[in-house]
Amino acid sequence: MEKIRTAIGLMSGTSMDGIDVALLRTDGADVVERGPAKGFAYDAAFRRSLQAALETAKAIARRDERPGDLAALERELTLRHAEVVAAFLSENGLAARDIDVVGFHGQTVLHRPERALTVQIGDGELLSRKTGIDVVYDMRANDMAHGGQGAPLIPVYHAALARNLPANCAFPVVFVNIGGISNLTYVGADGEIAAFDSGPGNTLIDQWVEAQAGIPFDQGGMIASEGRVLASLSARYLDHPFFTGRERRSLDRNDFLPPTGADASLEDGARTLAHVTAAAILKSAGHLPQMPKTYVVCGGGRLNRIIMSDLAELAAARDARVIPAEAVGLDGDSMEAEAWAYLAVRSLDGSPLTFPTTTGVKAAITGGLVTRSNRDVILGLVPRI
Repeated sequence: MEKIRTAIGLMSGTSMDGIDVALLRTDGADVVERGPAKGFAYDAAFRRSLQAALETAKAIARRDERPGDLAALERELTLRHAEVVAAFLSENGLAARDIDVVGFHGQTVLHRPERALTVQIGDGELLSRKTGIDVVYDMRANDMAHGGQGAPLIPVYHAALARNLPANCAFPVVFVNIGGISNLTYVGADGEIAAFDSGPGNTLIDQWVEAQAGIPFDQGGMIASEGRVLASLSARYLDHPFFTGRERRSLDRNDFLPPTGADASLEDGARTLAHVTAAAILKSAGHLPQMPKTYVVCGGGRLNRIIMSDLAELAAARDARVIPAEAVGLDGDSMEAEAWAYLAVRSLDGSPLTFPTTTGVKAAITGGLVTRSNRDVILGLVPRI
């Protein structure tokens, strides 16, 4: 058996709402002992800076480029992560010496698999120096260097969780993460895994209500509950070639753009986009090896009751059940951060992070850059090019 390590995972997702932190004790294989977790929200000004960075990042041609103010933003982002780690340790009576490794996702500002280009800003070496803990970061790039899409990376963790699901979870099981972009992980009764991005998650709804009402998201689906589904607007998204293409591919936040104010009222737009989020999951599930019997939903989208209601109704029509992660003893908010801790341990052991059936990589492969807290870079699987 591999060594059991204590790891912290740090996740700042495409919703750009803050940093999720989770502690895990794991061997990177079958042993998964979930510890405390917490979310730390970004202030509105910093969130706007991250959103602006998406435009700046469009000029990037090489992974090490940081045009405009991206270098300064990367440093600030990293320092915020260091502060969050310090706060998390203090709140849980822990010290840096108690943690073997930090899995650091950073913030995705550009993801273009057709160009084998993915950029997550975040300085792993700086984070290691500030925290005094070894850091694994830049975990997507090696997959892309070997023909993969660079996403999703979480399926290997989902597969570990699936081995301990309650008996009433009928297989095949699909873990649905509704973040800014939604993604699916299929786990068959025999342990077979397959995964891919399924379409827009919260990002369109967030962008819509922020543009139209000046608020960051539709809390609980309250705005959507006052609207109706506009068939023509829904079809604009659900008829997108992404859903019918023979090959699955990972998505960038800019692959689906929000409506304009002329397309709908605030409420009808929110309602329609909630439906699109749910329907996209079912459309993409058609590309899985078998139709799922159970959907376990995590990510912020599970808190939108309109998305969950639509998803449950659409799944029931295919003889499947939709349940939130908490109903099976998991934490739908911290699962991605937990996964980054799990992946960091696997990276240290040289175990695969991605597989042909999850990212399209040519063969199962490990990844990540590892920076030791003594500032010596011990392992660099992908050079910055």
